[in-house]
Amino acid sequence: METEAALASAVEQGYDLVEVAAMARPPVVRIMDYGKYKFEMAKQARQAKKKQHVIQIKEVKYRPGIEDHDFETKTRHARRFLGEGNKVKVTLMFRGRQITHPELGRAVVNRVAAALADVAKIETDARLEGKALTMILTPK
Repeated sequence: METEAALASAVEQGYDLVEVAAMARPPVVRIMDYGKYKFEMAKQARQAKKKQHVIQIKEVKYRPGIEDHDFETKTRHARRFLGEGNKVKVTLMFRGRQITHPELGRAVVNRVAAALADVAKIETDARLEGKALTMILTPK
């Protein structure tokens, strides 16, 4: 159909002439109510946004010489974060000469993983990054 004829037909029907595929030969157009189309697309986007859940990474920091009560408190916080559907980044910070004994830090991180094994699985294993040992846990 000629462009002028298509445009006249769209105006006659009270709609818009919308180009669908500009790169096609000949270009493809559609007669439609463009305002209504944009409204429907925005409505679908709002519905999709309502249903999505953004997963955040929450961080819980430990030290190599952590006492039992502090360990249990921090692990309880991590359990709550996992229960909310968030990922948890377990960070074990070394200070000064503590870095010479990374096995002590690995023991604490493995203890955290064992304590949270019922609600979490390990996404990224514990690895040393500078003066910190990090591990990422995801909810089961």
